[in-house]
Amino acid sequence: MTSPLAIELQTLQSAAQAAISAATDLPELERLRVHYLGKKGELSLILKGMGKLGAEERPQIGAVANEVKEALQNQLESRKQELQEAEIAARLAAETLDVTMPGVSRPQGRSHPLTQTIDRVLDIFVGLGYTVATGPQVETDYYNFEALNIPADHPARDMQDTFFLADGRLLRTHTSPVQIRYMETHQPPIRIVAPGRVYRRDTVDATHSAVFHQVELLAVDRGLKFTDLKGTLEEFVRQMFGESLPVRFRASYFPFTEPSAEVDVQWRGKWLEVMGCGMVDPNVLQSVGYDPEIYAGFAAGFGVERFAMVLHQIDDIRRLYASDLRFLRQF
Repeated sequence: MTSPLAIELQTLQSAAQAAISAATDLPELERLRVHYLGKKGELSLILKGMGKLGAEERPQIGAVANEVKEALQNQLESRKQELQEAEIAARLAAETLDVTMPGVSRPQGRSHPLTQTIDRVLDIFVGLGYTVATGPQVETDYYNFEALNIPADHPARDMQDTFFLADGRLLRTHTSPVQIRYMETHQPPIRIVAPGRVYRRDTVDATHSAVFHQVELLAVDRGLKFTDLKGTLEEFVRQMFGESLPVRFRASYFPFTEPSAEVDVQWRGKWLEVMGCGMVDPNVLQSVGYDPEIYAGFAAGFGVERFAMVLHQIDDIRRLYASDLRFLRQF
């Protein structure tokens, strides 16, 4: 006669196998495993009745229970693998990429006209053997004025209306402090080009801005002459403007160069002042520990905005800072 527990085990196996076969996803399959084979599952509830069995019947029921458990575990694992494979196949089908579809187009960015101009200038001077050097925009009075032969009572300070900070420092009025800092840590021969942003208390209009950009160059070596400066700048102008423009040098004054000059180019039938230059004043060389009896230097500087306006025929400097896409898209 078949034991009632054996019948319950067989009934449980049939019901569980049917449920496992009908499971449609992995979470449902996990619930079925817990329901039938968990510590408080259906199989455990049935086996609690084994305590009432005789000594001869217990081994038989135990063997049946093990067969049922093993069969259900094998079916659960097989069904789990089937559902996992189906899930992967569905994901692959959903994520299939049609390479023939047109891509999503985004507008291509471009460099700002000021950045383009600076890059063009640096390319020229690096090609001439110069090294790019940079320095801080917040400076001390020493580097911005005193080391450049502009003492506290010098009238040249009135030429550059300065933004002073509460701690006594200032926003640099030119990139010339980079020259001093570089010379303090390097020995001649040196050739550097220093681009950067500068600040002056200026009234903003079509040709002036309180914040603008400068590029300065400096060369120090034995035996440098004004003719070396002149030849360097003429070659730079030729490469910058892409043609042989007439260039003239006019005598001028800068406290850190002697002699000093301003450089004009003939652009569209008119003389246009584009930069200042000169031979480095011996006092500047002495301030960084160079012997002016041995070394000579030349320097030049110009505003990037002026060059950008000339190159691109821009009529108002404020256009360069307005972030107007209608204007910027032209570059």
